[in-house]
Amino acid sequence: MTVLTIATQPIAGQKPGTSGLRKKTPVFMGPHYLQNFVQAIFDAIGGAQGKTFVLGGDGRYFNDSAAQIILRMAAANGAARVIVGQNAVLSTPAASHLIRLNKTDGGIIMSASHNPGGPNEDFGVKFNMPNGGPAPEAVTEAMFARTTEITEYRISDAPDIDLGRIGDTTLDGMAVTVVDSVTDYAALMETLFDFPAIRAMFTGGFTMRFDAMCAVTGPYATEILENRLGAAPGTVTHGTPLPDFGGMHPDPNPTWAHELMAEMMGPNAPDFGAASDGDGDRNMVVGRGVYVSPSDSLAVLAANAHLAPGYARGLAGVARSMPTSAAADRVADALGIGKYETPTGWKFFGNLLDAGRATLCGEESFGTGSDHVREKDGLWAVLLWLNILAARRQSVAAIMAEHFAKYGRNYYSRHDFEAIATDKADAMMAALRGSLATLPGQEVEGMTIAAADDFAYTDPIDGSVSQKQGVRILFADGSRIVMRLSGTGTEGATLRVYLERYSPGPDGLDHDPQEALAPVIRAAHSLARIAEFTGRTTPDVIT
Repeated sequence: MTVLTIATQPIAGQKPGTSGLRKKTPVFMGPHYLQNFVQAIFDAIGGAQGKTFVLGGDGRYFNDSAAQIILRMAAANGAARVIVGQNAVLSTPAASHLIRLNKTDGGIIMSASHNPGGPNEDFGVKFNMPNGGPAPEAVTEAMFARTTEITEYRISDAPDIDLGRIGDTTLDGMAVTVVDSVTDYAALMETLFDFPAIRAMFTGGFTMRFDAMCAVTGPYATEILENRLGAAPGTVTHGTPLPDFGGMHPDPNPTWAHELMAEMMGPNAPDFGAASDGDGDRNMVVGRGVYVSPSDSLAVLAANAHLAPGYARGLAGVARSMPTSAAADRVADALGIGKYETPTGWKFFGNLLDAGRATLCGEESFGTGSDHVREKDGLWAVLLWLNILAARRQSVAAIMAEHFAKYGRNYYSRHDFEAIATDKADAMMAALRGSLATLPGQEVEGMTIAAADDFAYTDPIDGSVSQKQGVRILFADGSRIVMRLSGTGTEGATLRVYLERYSPGPDGLDHDPQEALAPVIRAAHSLARIAEFTGRTTPDVIT
């Protein structure tokens, strides 16, 4: 077998976003595209010589072929060992755990997360650091810079290896260890949660539905919920991962997980419902007749985490992304622990977790996690909820009602306007930024604007600064509008509009969120002139 040096040239547009490089699958399958980016990863981290990596993905279309290419490139670049999930499949949190458990030099994760998969849908690749977390901006910028100057990449001509067989083999002198994708992750969960108490709850008649959305979490949820915790067979639906996610949009929100929502709001709803996404790092939580927003979920988990054995010592702090509601801040204040507001992107939580400043982290985009790994973790969040339900012996609705009565309610929603022409989206944001200085003092929809800015973040650990992370419009009554363009799509631009209004209670805690937020919604459309710039008056997704 021979190491080949292949001449290539830069390919435009290989700039990683908040979660790696994402493009349409045919783009990744094009000549040199994947290879250029993988070589840029190795070059940007100082080479692969003598290093050990984790490799896996969410099983979407091209996952298996891409894994073989990456393995041959790792061997040709001198890597000592690669630990691969069976059939090249790993959930993103499981990959993070394997990186940390085996003290590797990082890992390559093949996923476009919650984006659709298939021959003409989305694919993605990202690099996670030795701490198990996504590469920070300095590293992704170095990768991008390398893609703009690359002239060659190295790859072995060795044949494909059998990734379905667990065990050790070699590829052109590099050790390859194929591991069961679920075992190590499930073992970690048993150290964090009171499995006997949850098992007793299921034995006592507690019912649940978990929608794996034909994505990677199916085998994890089946093993843990049904096999280890004793949930009834069939608790996990859409549990077989498929390359095209069964034609589903594997994003666990009320719009795309509509089958689960209909069941949970119906007359024969189980006690608890949950869903996860394409690569297993997101979650949606639903009680019988009650939807729990991700922002509220983070707050409830923070207030009750001590009920789980892994968090009985208490929390060091709670971190949230800036667009996420301030509900978790109120819990942190009550507990007397640290609270942190970061830009969107899980990588911004890494330093806080590594430094012991934060224990729980969350994003409004259905991502929640803790210091057990360095990624958000959908199934972990579901298990923490189950632990809380087992300990408190109350329904989700009762827990939410008590939480709002104690802390007040941050009414919150996100409106997504998808696939907007990029030039129109950029023009709208530029105009909005240009108006910020004139907004304070203005009255809109009966609310006075107290402040307006473009969020900038200075990392309290390493001092790095991130600019232009989202426009904020803050009202005197505590209401808030945040707008930003998402970096997780592959076509056009997605405008995300975040809307928040606080009600301290005791009255006004049980309104429909869209009704409670109506004046804030109207103010957002007016101030940003959304219809004028984009031609849109109605969002594609409301969460």
